[in-house]
Amino acid sequence: MAPDPLRSKIVKTFKLHGLSLRSEGSTYLQSLLREADGSEVDEALSKIIDTLSNLNLPSPVVDRGTLESAVSECNDATEPDASTDKVLHVINAFDVPKFKYHCERRKFLPDGAASKTLFGGAANKINVCKERYWLVLQRTQRHSLFTPAVAGAVSQGNKFTLQTVEQVLGQQGTKNHTIVLAMLVQIEEGKFYLEDTSTHMRCDLSKTRFHQGIFTEFSFVLAEGMFDETDSVFKVSGLGLPPTEPASITRNYFGNTNFFGGPSPSAVGSVVRLKEMEVEKSNAMFVMISDVWLDQPQVLAKLKTMFTGYSKFPPTAFVFFGNFLSAYNVKDTAQKMKAGFKALSDILALFPILCSDSQFLLIPGPQDLAPAQILPRPSFPGSLVEPLSRRLSSLHLCSNPVRVAYCSQEMVFFRDNLVNKMCRHCIKFPTRDEEVQVHLAKTLLSQGHLSPLPLHVSPIYWSHDSALRLYPIPDVLVCADQYDAYSVSAVDCTVVNPGSFPKSGFSFKVYLPAQRKVENCEISN
Repeated sequence: MAPDPLRSKIVKTFKLHGLSLRSEGSTYLQSLLREADGSEVDEALSKIIDTLSNLNLPSPVVDRGTLESAVSECNDATEPDASTDKVLHVINAFDVPKFKYHCERRKFLPDGAASKTLFGGAANKINVCKERYWLVLQRTQRHSLFTPAVAGAVSQGNKFTLQTVEQVLGQQGTKNHTIVLAMLVQIEEGKFYLEDTSTHMRCDLSKTRFHQGIFTEFSFVLAEGMFDETDSVFKVSGLGLPPTEPASITRNYFGNTNFFGGPSPSAVGSVVRLKEMEVEKSNAMFVMISDVWLDQPQVLAKLKTMFTGYSKFPPTAFVFFGNFLSAYNVKDTAQKMKAGFKALSDILALFPILCSDSQFLLIPGPQDLAPAQILPRPSFPGSLVEPLSRRLSSLHLCSNPVRVAYCSQEMVFFRDNLVNKMCRHCIKFPTRDEEVQVHLAKTLLSQGHLSPLPLHVSPIYWSHDSALRLYPIPDVLVCADQYDAYSVSAVDCTVVNPGSFPKSGFSFKVYLPAQRKVENCEISN
């Protein structure tokens, strides 16, 4: 009896991807794909294998149960719940899924062994550095500058070989310039070292040419130079940041895995229906205001004016960043904040349409109430904002940072005085050729992290470091800061700072998702 061509195609396709189908699995796929034509079969098999590759399979042998789960996930991704209350999802930092890069398999897999406690152990602190390194390394190795030359290809440009610190130390005696990807650290005071997972070596930055970016300790750099055996030091001639990578390129390698979080089984950017809904909701807008000082009557008056302007056209969401008080006193901070949120609730009572139709996000600032000055910061307790929560139909008490999935876009909101911190602790202040915000945006996206600073400068919960990752790069990154307001674009990402509301003449930013555009707004006297 001649073999079934469809069955042969299914088995062969799985074998090409290193997978083996059990007989009941191939029979199940045959029954699903029997009525499909050739191109539809190819597309369906490709989606199923992509989904399987994102699962933590215990072995390459795939049974029917695993296939049914993969098929169900594919169906969910193409037919999402299209109800209007499902287009916006808020993902707090402590709910972000944790993925770990596996060098042997060259893929990110869910980290089932990740610590779920707030305070991790020593192993978690080590993994903070290691996992950041592997994330940056695998991305850098794929860049065109570091991929091997293809035999017979034309115009491939300059190619470079990326080496580890151990390899550089093992090649002493050669006078070749090499490029190293490593973390910049200060093991001894006043002496900088390059360190990766193999070892570390001292470096000399006295004659270094710095490229675009803000270079701080604990950040990953590409260092070009030569090892000097006389002084046992790596003399760095050029220092740059690792190359960035658009999210679309990242997903070409890792499929539609949902790194971002939320209920969707796959990345929201890959769901066709969500893209269509984004276009349909052409009037959607996010109003972003930082330093909402609720203890200042003038700020409350300006907020009332703003609400009046939006009362007939309710925005999708109001995003309020802290600090929520202009001055802090340990004794009565909680009472002042309760009174401030009560005052805000009384103002919103005058605008019932905004209370019912708009969503409100409250993101704590650096000086707001928190158990500790450690990132990520938990959300406000419900008791603090009780009057506001009773007034609004949709109030989100967010962590800092917080992620928001809106239709097909991924947004990250973060409140910290990053410009001040980064410039204060940088090794060399950025050149005047470009504005500081351009250097900052490039640095954050290159590092794939919201806080590329030493842990003693910007403490983090070791077991929740993944909540601060920027990988794949989101569509929108809002870094609310006391620095002057700005909006820059880099690597298909819009980086925004709404500025300090009271200190900038009561100005704020509005983001229009359908146009992917940021507008400057101001409440004049």
